[in-house]
Amino acid sequence: MSQEPHGTLDEDNPREPAVDVSTETQEYPGFTKEMEPRPDHGEDSYRGNDRLKGKKALVTGGDSGIGRAVALAFAREGADVAISYLKEEEEDGQDCLELILAEGRNALAVPGDVREEDYAAKAVGEVVGEFGGLDILVNNAGYHLEQPGGIADISPDQLRRTFETNVYGTVWMIQAALPHLSPGAVIINTTSIQGHHPSTGLMDYAATKAALNNLTFSLAELLGPKGIRVNAVAPGPIWTPLQPATTSEEKLEKFGDATPLGRAGQPAEVAGAFVYLASNDARYVSGEIIGVTGGMHLA
Repeated sequence: MSQEPHGTLDEDNPREPAVDVSTETQEYPGFTKEMEPRPDHGEDSYRGNDRLKGKKALVTGGDSGIGRAVALAFAREGADVAISYLKEEEEDGQDCLELILAEGRNALAVPGDVREEDYAAKAVGEVVGEFGGLDILVNNAGYHLEQPGGIADISPDQLRRTFETNVYGTVWMIQAALPHLSPGAVIINTTSIQGHHPSTGLMDYAATKAALNNLTFSLAELLGPKGIRVNAVAPGPIWTPLQPATTSEEKLEKFGDATPLGRAGQPAEVAGAFVYLASNDARYVSGEIIGVTGGMHLA
């Protein structure tokens, strides 16, 4: 698979933006090949250490952005990885599968829409049937649409889509996965800085992420006695296809500038938090939210 140049970090100066993100918008759901610059998923930088050797993982929203970076990192850590994504994201999905296969791991695509109640059982069933089990569930699929005018501009369709994707889809995936999770299994939810510090232009999205924070806490208490850990990662502004597909040009122009590090993050910079939470290094960590926010605090 050919790789176009993507943004990489200036490791000597994390405050310095490695690249300027483009203000050119896309149609939802957004595609990696149309982004300028290409996001860094860790293709040239992530080094695995067998921390997930023999594990079997399912990553929703795994075709691009944070999901692709997590899938690649998991594969380089020794896991077999299945990814789910919308059918219109097939090209990005296939690119991610090639990255997983290049690491000598088993890869599986389970395209579909997490908003559909019966999809979760179908997807999990395919993963368990192909891999022979499931050890790690990453609920990463998400949707948002910026409305600078605030709550008055949130349509019924937008409200339903945001909650059905971010909250309903997560609940259904967990319900489908639970019968297959054994002691030592891990659930990781992707929340957001928005769940702690909501923007007026992302009110519905922020509300879903706050809901996922609370779901993470309560599930950790419920499933802890069964030996299943539940945690979350809360990214800040990360350069993914969701941004040019759902964010205004004006906001993209300043994307990430307000962080203490003064720039947007790359998907590769988020993946390590998921690896830590999925690995035995975090065997005594449950009910926690790790912020990857460029210095913005969650409290």
